[in-house]
Amino acid sequence: MGGWILAIDLGSGGPKVAVVGLDGRIRGTGLTPVSVHIGRDGAATQDAAEWTDALITAVGSALESSGADPHDLHAVGITGQWGSSVPVGEDGEPVGPVLMWADTRARDHMKDVIGGRFSVQGIAPHKALPWVRITGGAPSTNGADPTGHALLLQHELHEIGRRCSVVLEPVDYLAFRLTGRAVATPASMVLSWLTDNRPGAEPGYHPDLIVRARRNPQWLPELVPTGSVQGTLQPEIADRLGLVPGAPVVTGIPDLHAAIVGSGSVEPYGTHLAVSTTAWLSARVPFKKTDVLHSIATLPGLDPQFNLVGDNIETGGAALAWLREQIIAPHDGLAGGGSGIGAAGAAAVADPPSYDEIIALAERVPPGCEGVLFAPWLAGERSPVDDRLIRGTWLNLSLRTDRSVLVRSVLEGVALNIRWLFDSYQKFLRQQVRSIRILGGGAQSD
Repeated sequence: MGGWILAIDLGSGGPKVAVVGLDGRIRGTGLTPVSVHIGRDGAATQDAAEWTDALITAVGSALESSGADPHDLHAVGITGQWGSSVPVGEDGEPVGPVLMWADTRARDHMKDVIGGRFSVQGIAPHKALPWVRITGGAPSTNGADPTGHALLLQHELHEIGRRCSVVLEPVDYLAFRLTGRAVATPASMVLSWLTDNRPGAEPGYHPDLIVRARRNPQWLPELVPTGSVQGTLQPEIADRLGLVPGAPVVTGIPDLHAAIVGSGSVEPYGTHLAVSTTAWLSARVPFKKTDVLHSIATLPGLDPQFNLVGDNIETGGAALAWLREQIIAPHDGLAGGGSGIGAAGAAAVADPPSYDEIIALAERVPPGCEGVLFAPWLAGERSPVDDRLIRGTWLNLSLRTDRSVLVRSVLEGVALNIRWLFDSYQKFLRQQVRSIRILGGGAQSD
């Protein structure tokens, strides 16, 4: 088949891997689920060691299904979740769990960093102004971002922090495992809000913002340009993956950036909608702007000329996964099974019923679900209202309500939530959006 690229997407649900020919055709794929641990105290964590084991299995599946020759590996590209933090020790190994983008345990610390006596949605305008002016955004009031994670490591999790040498985003950590070089880019560090994102600014951390965030500067990785080659695939990890060492590994990018390319919406203002674990609307735009009230901001893009619109619905496809795993078929001693995205005790993702079978149930129900409404705020919400305390619910349940209605109402609830964000997104662009390209697991459902 000739040369090929190893494409890795380290999502919240686990690494998805593809063998992609240099002609752009997908030759083979692999997916290995990983666990997510949700605590009553706001914890949301994963195990980075499990990521590595899952990656080895997924790469093996992709190689087997594609028949690719490991000697023909041309390059490695990485995307994945962002806003999560991996504490790494001097020996290059994780010294604690991955603190995920949904971990809110640092919320109280953020009152001192970004809050104040006179606040709007928990943000004191006089404290937010320097962040917005330099970066286009600001740390989250609920601590669910790398600034909150760093403060956790400095306080409640100080035993882990004491052994920490560097804190890496998931895509940067994975590239580090492959190359042995720990670096980051302006794209991967977006949600740390520490880089100068003004047009024409030299890439780098802003010293004043590091102080304002109360971050330990020794934990910040070296910054390199987005899209640069981080290093080459090292022999030890190449052997574990069944590959040949030496292929270049490109710096990882967040899934938001990868979705721009993957959707094909690369022209200015060309909009895509991604419905994966979370959901978002984005486009390349030739301006820098922040809408604090609706949690929408421009972020460093794939190139210096264009920023990307950043926003996020916290629960997209995860709502359907939750319904399957915890309501329709939980592994609680009764028949059925699920994959356990949140609460403990669910079974393997391959167990019945499948997502196709669940979606087929929804097709039996008329639009509107006879008035049953689902609010998909299972992990709070970020855009268009930043509120981590808001929670999901069903409304208008009756004795007629069955599983098919519940499934369709969940799909419709996510769609309506996206529609809510769309209003603010379109106003942010200041122009009408005439078409949207949809991608992600949610795009597979008619």
